Amino acid sequence: MPSRLQQLDKRFVWHPFTQMRDWLKGDPIVIGSGHGATLRDIRGREYLDANSSIWTNLHGHNHPKINAAIRRQLKKIAHSSALGLANEPASLLAAKMVSAANPESAIRNPKLSKVFYSDDGSTALEVALKLAYEYTRRTRSKSARGAAQPAPARFLSLDGAYHGDTIGAVSLGHIDLFHKAYRGLLFKTDKVPSPYCYRCPFNRARPERDDARNHRKCEWECVGKFEQQFSTQKKKRDPYAAFVFEPLMQGAAGMIPQPEGWLKRVTAIARGHGALLIADEVMTGFGRTGVGVQASACQENAPKRGLQQHPPLFACQQEAVEPDFLCLAKGMTGGYLPMAATLTTRKVFDAFLGEYHEFKTFFHGHSYTANQLGAAASLASLEILQSERSIQARRRLEMTLAEELKTLWSLPQVGDIRRTGLVAGIELVRDWRTKEPFALRDRIGIRVCEAMAKRGVLTRSIGNVIVLMPPYCTTPGQTKRMIDVLRDSVATTLKR
Repeated sequence: MPSRLQQLDKRFVWHPFTQMRDWLKGDPIVIGSGHGATLRDIRGREYLDANSSIWTNLHGHNHPKINAAIRRQLKKIAHSSALGLANEPASLLAAKMVSAANPESAIRNPKLSKVFYSDDGSTALEVALKLAYEYTRRTRSKSARGAAQPAPARFLSLDGAYHGDTIGAVSLGHIDLFHKAYRGLLFKTDKVPSPYCYRCPFNRARPERDDARNHRKCEWECVGKFEQQFSTQKKKRDPYAAFVFEPLMQGAAGMIPQPEGWLKRVTAIARGHGALLIADEVMTGFGRTGVGVQASACQENAPKRGLQQHPPLFACQQEAVEPDFLCLAKGMTGGYLPMAATLTTRKVFDAFLGEYHEFKTFFHGHSYTANQLGAAASLASLEILQSERSIQARRRLEMTLAEELKTLWSLPQVGDIRRTGLVAGIELVRDWRTKEPFALRDRIGIRVCEAMAKRGVLTRSIGNVIVLMPPYCTTPGQTKRMIDVLRDSVATTLKR
């Protein structure tokens, strides 16, 4: 018999990215509480949170330090407007994020030195788009008469890109399943091939029981296509305002990892053509791409590997790429509250300075911008991230994932296992030798995740790709259980 809460949900709630006809046929899991990497439903059943509550939770649920920070702030004030007012936690947080986002050598003169707060990943990207457009319009060359040339409105992003659900962010997206319904509302953007080594038409390597990046055979043709796209646009005299990308790993595209060196190469090309760089680290930020442990590393050898004591918190830093805009959200508050930020440079900031009557103001804002509770939670989360205990926990989780994921190669329906740091995507296919994909209408990923939920592990698929992205507090035993359950669920769901 459905509980009252299940009945209320089915009667009144419209869920995101959900076919509600299917949803209404069953009784949803209603989460009542959580602790660490474990969630508990209202009937008392426990589940492991294998995707960090849709990629947001960093340190585990009910973390005492974040709880305490929010309680302290609640005794003062929960929220006051950032329009014409400042507040303590948001000011402190901005300084901390600027410090974390810049190399140590640049702290005295940081490139990313200004923070614009918003609400979520979509709005963080929307801010970057508007700033990049207006900055480019104001700074590009002028005609002989001094009149501004038409603004370059062109943006370039990757095939399979997903950058959010506001209109500007959707315009950057190239996933037809998500975006084609809104085509009439969007402005046109261009795309270049994603470095999807497993299904790259230029990769001449035969399928192996290994991450496709490790045995690819190509001549960086995807980088050549990137260069060609910029050259073509230059000939049209309509240069790109910015290149928008998720560094190291594309999330909603299907957890598509970039081979080492790709990001450094393409961003250098974009820079060479005068384009700004917009890094979407909504998913990859705050330590998700790991501490640099190699897939073959063994836990007992970790202290000998010379890993830096304080690993970078952002994916761009792992390839020494310095973007003009760094978009952050999801894990910013540790998964507690909706909050986002767009970091940018002093050059961009200065382009919006002027006398009042010039109206150079950035006319954009949000009611809950820089809210105190979110900022307090974010400050606590940053402090945890930079602690030795958290660094060791992330290192241990990264190595455990690397070792345990290898056990999935025994399944003939596992075509590719791709992991970057603490993020993994397991692509399911009809047969690994042919890479033949399952049709989306077969709902293979959904069915596997449903089987996992029955066994006490919660995650969400992207088409035929099962995502594993556990909270950083996940123990080796819990990690092993997540992967054991995934293996059993694939075997039973796809048994022949």
